[in-house]
Amino acid sequence: MGSTVLSLRIDGELLDRLKQHAAKRGMSVQDYVVRTLIRDDFDERFQAAVDETEKFYGAEGVPAEEVT
Repeated sequence: MGSTVLSLRIDGELLDRLKQHAAKRGMSVQDYVVRTLIRDDFDERFQAAVDETEKFYGAEGVPAEEVT
């Protein structure tokens, strides 16, 4: 898999917060943002899989703590 450059224009305050979050984890801002995007993408795909499973098994109306 190749990589592509993505350029962003963000607010200075947001950049400062990103720098703080990245520094706490010993990461660069770029690595922190990429990791966050990957995690968010995984969460969305996982939720879609859960939704499809619930549709397949007819789990509507079952409390979430019983489904997982």
